[in-house]
Amino acid sequence: MGCLFCSIAAGDIPSNKVYEDEKVLAFYDIAPQAPVHFLVIPKTHIQSCGAIDESNADIVAHCFQVISKVTRELGISDFRVVSNCGQQAGQTVPHLHFHVLSGRDMTWPPG
Repeated sequence: MGCLFCSIAAGDIPSNKVYEDEKVLAFYDIAPQAPVHFLVIPKTHIQSCGAIDESNADIVAHCFQVISKVTRELGISDFRVVSNCGQQAGQTVPHLHFHVLSGRDMTWPPG
């Protein structure tokens, strides 16, 4: 089986899109942990934060530009950005993604 998020980015699996351009896709999480919970993923497959290097750092910067743009458009000023790296850290899909959560007081640990 292929990468779930690559299939979503390709349009093979539907998602509730928040934003899309040629480099990234943002869509609402199917199991939200906050009133607002969306993911931002690069369309190019990158395994996790541990695989970021000089060849793909520009797409990561673009992901954060999109996070800033989308939160502004949604009227969100307070939010949390999370990226889990590896199974023990809670990464369930091996494709770099950033969770953007808002709409409630955030505690630590998240949840």
